[in-house]
Amino acid sequence: MVVTVRGVTDWLKLVCVLLLLRMAVPSLLLGQSQAVETPQQSNQKIEQLASLARASNTDPPLGAGDLLHIDVFDVPELSRDVRVTDSGVISFPLVPERIPAAGLTPFQLEGKLEQILAADGLVAHPQVSVFVKEQSSQAVSVVGAVARPLVTQIVKPTTLIEVLAAAGGISDEAGGKIIVTRSRRSTDHIQAVSDKSDAPPDQETNTITIQLKDLLESGKPEYNILIQGGDIVTVPRAGIIYVLGFGVSQQGEYVLQSHGDEITALKAVALAHGLTSFAKADSAVIMRNDPVTGNRMQIPVHLKQIQSRKADDVRLQTNDILYVPDSRGKKVLARGTEAALGIGTQVAVYRVAY
Repeated sequence: MVVTVRGVTDWLKLVCVLLLLRMAVPSLLLGQSQAVETPQQSNQKIEQLASLARASNTDPPLGAGDLLHIDVFDVPELSRDVRVTDSGVISFPLVPERIPAAGLTPFQLEGKLEQILAADGLVAHPQVSVFVKEQSSQAVSVVGAVARPLVTQIVKPTTLIEVLAAAGGISDEAGGKIIVTRSRRSTDHIQAVSDKSDAPPDQETNTITIQLKDLLESGKPEYNILIQGGDIVTVPRAGIIYVLGFGVSQQGEYVLQSHGDEITALKAVALAHGLTSFAKADSAVIMRNDPVTGNRMQIPVHLKQIQSRKADDVRLQTNDILYVPDSRGKKVLARGTEAALGIGTQVAVYRVAY
């Protein structure tokens, strides 16, 4: 009887272990499938963060070219439209000197005008209102690998996430960095949060480099910087490699988020989920354009020897095509170039951080 009870107990333990494994395996597979992020997933994060992280509702500073309406309460003779000059100043009646306006908010300019009018005895207890009728000084350009490159005027404090969202998010060929170029006079107090700037101290412009992964995944507000008028937001295009042939499990076009790093043939095979059981690993080739002649050359790659450490791994370059045939597919190698030309519409596009 005791033996029977032990047998039932062991059987129950075995069933519990199998159930736990059945629950754990899908979660592990899910975690693996999330290692590769598509541009659509990145754009969803951009939209979500743009809706959550709104900047404070304060007026942007005035700048050259802005058309202002200045109203002095109960003194209509002084109320008028003025335009900020290229040197950043405005002229006002009965005030002999030009008044600096660039860099001030409308509220700050109101206070400055009230002080001037009261100090010169022109108006007793002046009340000044400043309205922006036309704003042309806060232009921000978003260029590079975005869905809709644009030039827009900032009418309120705007963050980097909001600017990217306004441009429709990143495109399929976007790299892993965002570069913000701005005048050095407005960046004296700002440090690059992801990468330090190499600009010399006397250079008129400064660059702030932010990793896309830090912006979308870190949750730290210092990466989501405020964009200022005159900024140029650039999303550089990434390096792209193509892994084709029935000798790999997942053919595709791989956008490398950190394309400055080295990627080899063996890494490319790993990105394509490895070799198939029928792969002719030692018949693989790299198809590469010769920068001098423009002709496409073929570089043999012996993947089996590389895996067994009998040969050195081969470094890939941007736009290389790694072709791995199977036992049936060697005859289609001649058509590999033509197939690669339509790669963007025929196979999936993957973003890979490595």
